[in-house]
Amino acid sequence: MNKVRGSAADAVSDITDGASLAVGGFGLSGVPEVLIRALYEQGAQGLEVVSNNCGVDGRGLGVLLAAGRITRVTGSYVGENKEFARQYLSGELEVELTPQGTLAERLRAGGAGIPAFYTSAGVGTQVAGGGLPWRYAPDGSVAVASPPKETRDFAGRPHVLEHGITTDFALVRAWRGDRHGNLVFRRAAANFNPLAAMAGRVTIAEIEELVEPGELAPDAVHLPGIYVQRVVALSADEAADKQIEKRTVRS
Repeated sequence: MNKVRGSAADAVSDITDGASLAVGGFGLSGVPEVLIRALYEQGAQGLEVVSNNCGVDGRGLGVLLAAGRITRVTGSYVGENKEFARQYLSGELEVELTPQGTLAERLRAGGAGIPAFYTSAGVGTQVAGGGLPWRYAPDGSVAVASPPKETRDFAGRPHVLEHGITTDFALVRAWRGDRHGNLVFRRAAANFNPLAAMAGRVTIAEIEELVEPGELAPDAVHLPGIYVQRVVALSADEAADKQIEKRTVRS
């Protein structure tokens, strides 16, 4: 039951080329920065990533993106990252854009063993009808477009079929956790972390404060340890290394 690994490098050592990853975080809040940097050093490439966004230039998943290690992204927000836009528009990166709530439910459904579900989000758009450019050709034409999705009426309203997401690995960041993998997320850093953790077949969590089993009140646990296979305790400096995308203060 002791899921603690000695280092982030050890925790990500078996992530292979071409692996799929669910990664927590929203913008730069709750992003597993230490695990991402360890994966960068490890050298895996051809990665298929599922994450709300792909970091920013130089932070978060932007580190792997700039190194050319990511080939496909499923996400809902792609702003704040010039290198992402360049790779997508030049045909180097395949991108599946998904409504944010749909992405959250696809991850949760995958983790809960639900293969697919119907939602009204995206009905009447290219999300349902197909034709969204997943990958461009170097000449700017669409090389790969999204396929049309099955639709069905419920209570007189059309809904589109969406599939649950599971991935080979998941990388998440938690505020507190124990050696059994029970996790607590703090405020906005909760975002996609619990959902990404559920979707991974092997989930690796970096934890700002590691405690002993029994120190976390059962009612306070946001994600039970059954979803987590590996835990990495952060140093004080690693835990304090947090940034925001845009800092706005009064003059």
